Amino acid sequence: MPHGGGREEERKKDNTVGGAEAHARFRQYEYRANASLVLTVDNKDRITGEPSGEPDTLWGRINPGAFGDRVHRSKPLELDDRMKKAKERRDDKRKGGMDQDDLDAYAAKKKKGRGGVGAGGSVLTAEADGSYRPKTRETRAAYEALLGMIQGQFGDQPADVLRGAAEEVLEVLKDDHSTDPERKTKVERLMGPTASEKFAQFVAVGKLITDFAHGGSGAPGEGDAVPGDTLDDDIGVAVEFEEEEEEDGDNEVDEVLEASDVDDEDDDGAGGGEDAAQGRGVQGMDVDDGEEDGGAGADGAALVKASDIDAYWLQREIAHAFGYTDAEASESSTLADEVLQALAAETEDERACENRLVLLLDYDKFDLIKKLLKSRTRVVWCTRLARAQDDTEKAAVMEQMTARPEAAAVLDSMQQSGERASARVRQTAMETKIRDEARRLRGEVAADLADGDAASGGAAAAGRKLLELDALAFASGSHFMANKRCELPPGSYRSAKKGYEEVHIPALKPKAFATEEKLRPVEEMPAWAQPAFKGMKTLNRVQSQVYETAMLSPENMLLCAPTGAGKTNVAMLAILHELGLHRRPDGRLDTAAFKIVYVAPMKALVAEMVGNLGARLKPFGVNVRELTGDVSLSRAQIEDTQVIVTTPEKWDIITRKSGDRTYTQLVRLLIIDEIHLLHDGRGPVLESIVARTVRQVETTQEMVRMVGLSATLPNFEDVAAFLRVNPAKGLFVFDNSFRPCPLQQQFIGVTVKKPLQRFQLMNDICYEKVIENAGKSQTIIFVHSRKETAKTARAMRDTALQNDQLAKFLKEDSASREILISEAEQCRSADLRDILPYGFAIHHAGMSRADRTLVEELFADGHVQVLVSTATLAWGVNLPAHTVIIKGTQMYNPEKGGWDELSFQDVMQMMGRAGRPQFDTFGEGIIITQHSELQYYLSLLNQQLPIESQFVNKLADALNAEVVLGTVTNVREGAQWLGYSYLHTRMEQNPLAYGLTWEDVRMDPGLLQHRRKLVREAARTLDGAKMVRFDERSGQLYQTEAGRIASHFYIKQASMEIFNEHLRRHMSMPEVFHMVSHASEFENISPREDEMAELESLQRDRKRACPIEIKATLGDKAGKVNLLLQVYISRARMDAFSLVADSSYISQNCSRICRALFELCLRRGWPSLAETLLTLTKTVDLRIWPHQHTLRQFETTLSPETLYKLEEKRATVERLWDMAPQEIGSMLRLNTAIGAKVKACLEALPHISMEAAVQPITRSVLRVTVTLTPEFIWRDTQHGNLQRWLVWVEDPVNEHIYHSETFNLSKKQHKEGKQHLAFTIPIFEPMPPQYFLRATSESWLGCETFVELSFDGLILPRKHPPHTDLMDLDPLPRSALNNPQYEALYEKKFSHFNAIQTQAFHTLFHSDTNVLLGAPTGSGKTISAELAMLKMFRDTPGGKCVYIAPLKALVRERIEDWRKHLCPVLGKRLVELTGDYTPDLRALLNADIIVATPEKWDGISRNWQSRAYVTKVALVVIDEIHLLGADRGPILEVIVSRMRYIASRTNNPVRIVGLSTALANARDLGDWLGIEDEGLFNFRPSVRPVPLECHIQGFPGKFYCPRMATMNKPTYAAIRTHSPEKPALVFVSSRRQTRLTAIDLIAYAAADERPDGFVHMPPDELAANVAKVRDPALKHTLQFGIGIHHAGLPIEDRALCEELFSACKIQVLVCTSTLAWGVNLPAHLVVVKGTEFYDGKSRRYVDFPITDVLQMMGRAG
Repeated sequence: MPHGGGREEERKKDNTVGGAEAHARFRQYEYRANASLVLTVDNKDRITGEPSGEPDTLWGRINPGAFGDRVHRSKPLELDDRMKKAKERRDDKRKGGMDQDDLDAYAAKKKKGRGGVGAGGSVLTAEADGSYRPKTRETRAAYEALLGMIQGQFGDQPADVLRGAAEEVLEVLKDDHSTDPERKTKVERLMGPTASEKFAQFVAVGKLITDFAHGGSGAPGEGDAVPGDTLDDDIGVAVEFEEEEEEDGDNEVDEVLEASDVDDEDDDGAGGGEDAAQGRGVQGMDVDDGEEDGGAGADGAALVKASDIDAYWLQREIAHAFGYTDAEASESSTLADEVLQALAAETEDERACENRLVLLLDYDKFDLIKKLLKSRTRVVWCTRLARAQDDTEKAAVMEQMTARPEAAAVLDSMQQSGERASARVRQTAMETKIRDEARRLRGEVAADLADGDAASGGAAAAGRKLLELDALAFASGSHFMANKRCELPPGSYRSAKKGYEEVHIPALKPKAFATEEKLRPVEEMPAWAQPAFKGMKTLNRVQSQVYETAMLSPENMLLCAPTGAGKTNVAMLAILHELGLHRRPDGRLDTAAFKIVYVAPMKALVAEMVGNLGARLKPFGVNVRELTGDVSLSRAQIEDTQVIVTTPEKWDIITRKSGDRTYTQLVRLLIIDEIHLLHDGRGPVLESIVARTVRQVETTQEMVRMVGLSATLPNFEDVAAFLRVNPAKGLFVFDNSFRPCPLQQQFIGVTVKKPLQRFQLMNDICYEKVIENAGKSQTIIFVHSRKETAKTARAMRDTALQNDQLAKFLKEDSASREILISEAEQCRSADLRDILPYGFAIHHAGMSRADRTLVEELFADGHVQVLVSTATLAWGVNLPAHTVIIKGTQMYNPEKGGWDELSFQDVMQMMGRAGRPQFDTFGEGIIITQHSELQYYLSLLNQQLPIESQFVNKLADALNAEVVLGTVTNVREGAQWLGYSYLHTRMEQNPLAYGLTWEDVRMDPGLLQHRRKLVREAARTLDGAKMVRFDERSGQLYQTEAGRIASHFYIKQASMEIFNEHLRRHMSMPEVFHMVSHASEFENISPREDEMAELESLQRDRKRACPIEIKATLGDKAGKVNLLLQVYISRARMDAFSLVADSSYISQNCSRICRALFELCLRRGWPSLAETLLTLTKTVDLRIWPHQHTLRQFETTLSPETLYKLEEKRATVERLWDMAPQEIGSMLRLNTAIGAKVKACLEALPHISMEAAVQPITRSVLRVTVTLTPEFIWRDTQHGNLQRWLVWVEDPVNEHIYHSETFNLSKKQHKEGKQHLAFTIPIFEPMPPQYFLRATSESWLGCETFVELSFDGLILPRKHPPHTDLMDLDPLPRSALNNPQYEALYEKKFSHFNAIQTQAFHTLFHSDTNVLLGAPTGSGKTISAELAMLKMFRDTPGGKCVYIAPLKALVRERIEDWRKHLCPVLGKRLVELTGDYTPDLRALLNADIIVATPEKWDGISRNWQSRAYVTKVALVVIDEIHLLGADRGPILEVIVSRMRYIASRTNNPVRIVGLSTALANARDLGDWLGIEDEGLFNFRPSVRPVPLECHIQGFPGKFYCPRMATMNKPTYAAIRTHSPEKPALVFVSSRRQTRLTAIDLIAYAAADERPDGFVHMPPDELAANVAKVRDPALKHTLQFGIGIHHAGLPIEDRALCEELFSACKIQVLVCTSTLAWGVNLPAHLVVVKGTEFYDGKSRRYVDFPITDVLQMMGRAG
């Protein structure tokens, strides 16, 4: 045969002329592509001597003894040469590194070599099911078009069905022996009726697919892909590697890769691929020469290494083959012993041994059998040796081995490998030692020890192993089956049919009533509760049995019962019990005292439950409302709601946010419906909710009853333990015999492998099952897409027509037919109109409401015999039928990005529709599925599927939520929290499924160490994503802004890692879309071949579908997500059901992802990106592009035509604003009425105008006052109850946000007009020219306001002289006063003046200079004032002293102190002058000291000429003069100015002494007071008699009360850390907060197991003091050593608190900020909990004045 050099020359010529595309065209006509098309001619003249076809004998022609005499046992001579050439070629090719095509080709080859059919793998493991894959871009486009056409014909089906159909169609189209009519007939047999035009399209597309060969693979033949024959997207042709060497006759043997080229191959002996295996063929058979890896023989089975076989190797192999879990260890052990016995039987030859193994292991375990036979000797003797119990037994086995040659060879090989291994062991030990030492130095060991209080050595060592959380998660998710066998009920049987197997399970007969059992009449219930069961005479069996527990006790409950057993009524009983606890004596309910939460798994169920419970609870005045992602409630609505029905995710989000604790703490009953969903992908959410609730119960000691409702489960004890149910009282389990209508089940497993044939067989089986019941009873068929409903119904009708069985589906009476025909004419759905007259109907969410209602009514009345529906019917509508068929168990799941098995919940719900209790004695449920899924559904519906925990999957995210909530602050608390999870319950019961052994459980009681390991690993993951800060040494966990945002917006940890990587300060909109598309929430959404044509057409439509550039290809999942998001916003139409589902899923997630990213950028202070992300969030929510007209937001008011014309005319909002309605109408060429509508919409756009004033406070801080005026007309339909704006100040030069806050505008505030905001911002030198103030609506596009804050005329305060230095002086003794009477005044207080008093002593006591003394609170300023008073009494005997204190509390404090101590000693008279007390004129004239408030002294001193006592004033002491800058500052200014004026007019000098905290501008104040340098003392804030350590901690959260609640745990931690035994003062802003804070502190102390830790007095004394208290809240808190103090308490209660606290008998006092001024109660620790208070005047929370904060802090020490 010619070598083919000519072809090579032509190919080279082609390459030079036309390049890659020309080469592709040439290859189209290659011989191998067209071989099957060559026509053969039938020549009549036969060649003489040609065989006639008669059978002929070979007897005598061959010698059987010579078989195999040419076998070549050495390497082929030319092999080395070829390998050398191949290596050189590879080196040349890969000098530039492997490109993607190289890698793909190599990966395919590697896979083929290892697992291909030739290498010993089974046909089933061959890659990609051997189906056709296009080789060029052109054929791929044609193939995708073909798939699209087939999808149009078949509806929405899994990809394998579509591909299978495409392949079968191509087989028909490429059959050259058939005519077109024959082909059309065959295609119709596959596809159903096909129009001629459609068939012509099929033919045209088929012609474009040139690389299809019969048998399904590419052109070269079945599976023989040319090396590297993969599609190169850049060039558009198949890239071929190494074809230029074809003339050398090289074949694939030269692909022998060396270790340097790629990673080492696995040690499975599969070697270098298919041909390599053939190359060594015979030599590798079973020559047991002692080589460890033996190699693969011709049959592909690898020889097992002797060193791998231990005592349990055989058991492990069997367990792996059968899929046994460790729970079934005994079964695998027994089987292993039997197999070993069979292998060891020396009397049997290999064939007999093989037969025995097949009987033991089943025919389908052929790979294992081959492996065992190949290594038979090794397995037997190595296992015996490993199982030897002691040295004697081992020696005996070795002796037996030595006696047998084949066993002796095994022993030799083991000894050789042992010598080689010993060096390796030493090396490994050394490496381990070095690693441990490194870890010890890094402190990780210390951290582990810090975690473990007194862990044993083994447990501690276990704790140091690193865990891989992903590896611990179940790969099959909710389809994980811990059971591998399913015990079927008695009477069950299997039957095998052609292509499928049936399993029949009979209906369970209802159990007879027990002796004491009876149905409970509703009359026996309390009379007040009976209206909830109106219309019912008795409860059913299940409800009657649980009545005592549900209705009459507060026990936690778990009820496991089949669908339809009346679980909703049990929930109602539990609700009634809770209502009974809150009934007042007059019968009315205290509705404000409790909340009940009902958690249902689906929104459809939530809506159903709201309707059901709402109607039944109406007589009690109880409101029931829905709370889901679609329906949110305002605060007022929540307060007005007693029963909240919600989904698990929504309740998880609410309880994660400490913000909503105000009403979550009122929850007294939590009902979780369908709690078996713990096994589902949503199980972790339920675990989080329950763990959080149990923890809340334990910390607050307030009972929350939990009621779990579930289907019947095998491991109900575990779920009960998780819910903290007492098994003796609260656990109720009912099997299927308690179903109101018993269920007969059929499970049909289709064994056909070809997808299209499997699909068609399912249709045939479905028709058979329907026809069995036709005419006798009604049937519901559940399918899994909308298109499939009509296709299935039509197929049933057409088959019935063909088989002449249509009469069975129609009632005999003509009236029913007439009804069907007349109703069909009214239908809007064409599909329904087509099939309804024949007794068939369809039902899905895409139909109109009227059509769906019509179908439901016709089916309920019995006119429709067969109803084909999607799962929506199972959930939303209670419409039972005698027979339910689930046709196929795969439905499209956008979260998984493909077709997935039906969930536990869907199957249970669908099967729940089988059987009508009022008509049927039993119902029939039929599931048609793939044979591989049969076991799962059998287990599921026969209560044999153990519920496992999926919590490990979401552990990191759940831990982050707890860290943000503040319930977990370190690894110890994290392990404690994990102990509340279902994961912990199951790990103890089934450790082997969770990566543990029974030994681990024994060594680590309670699995504490393992829980710590899990928490540590999750913490490390979160730390890597910057969601928490994890300190490895101490085990402490600190929340971060990113973690907080992720928790509140439900963002996955993997997504946060992606965002951290991609977020940059400046990003364009296409870049933002690209980043959002990479979120891990969309990781499973991948492009499919059948969608590509539609995706590409959508991408091309830049105007209507995809206006923004996509920075990825559509073959990439990010490209698909990006496109679908844009299509969703653009509201473009999509045909493929999978695209619609994906788009819906993307849109649901995208809004919150964008909102989270916006919050993240806002916290980072990135203005431009924050604005872009906020715009994108609103774009997704509104489905309007920013470039579209703003008035599109009024699409319900304005018609599409009007909006189109507005955009066409480019009529911007600014242009329209100044136009009259008539002008607008004429511009749009529409009437004035429409112009008026447009104008009304313009006026409703929520615009606000802003004015801002800037005032410098210091050289680095500015105060901004903003006035916001709403300039729109409020319309309830458009604006609701509240509108929000985001107000921020940005620096355009540095691109940074310095301040941001949310401005809320209610309808009431809108009526009032102008609103005010005030805040401070930093400013830097050199001063920027301006900042920008921006207000952006949070929900409306195009509603932004922008104001420039110009600093042109801004004058900053001048730089002030430094503070007064504290001199190092000896403290002055009391005797420095030089007056025994004065000294007696301080005799009991101190012996020496403090440092500040000493330094100012001379000025105060020996001069008349005005003095300003600025020093921190608690530094003895009052004594300094007294020194000035003593000086005045000494030198001006008739003079008066006026002491002005700005607060009544300070006046009262001074009055009490001086009346008790100063006046009696000095013999002076004192008068109080406040709003509460006004003395008469005589008292004022006689008084030496007047203590007054500013307002009172201002009023009296105004008429100073007529009031002699005013002119006699010689000294004015103004305390807290820094309040000059506060609201009452003007009055102080007037007083000082007036007193100085009086002094100048009367010539009686008035000395002014001002006392303040440390000031920034003391010099300015001193100048105004007329103070010289010698009288100015302004000490630093740090100058205190007792040093002060200050800790500042910021807390997030928009809402005040929730934010305060999050501070309680850190407050408790601060007390325990900084002041475990000494007194602590906690300042809060309101009376309510004192109570809430004290109660929370008590809860944390109780959780810490030291409830009375703050009490420091004997119990009898405590009881006596508590008895004196009148306030109930104080009475409660005082018992735990915590006092509360506020102005609302009786005076006696306040006095008692002060007395007990000052005597250190109670350790903690929680008080309002006023106590800082009024009562001098110093403490070791002061906690200022929150720096805001509610200002009634401005009706908002405002910051405490800095003076108040300083005063509170001054109480420390």
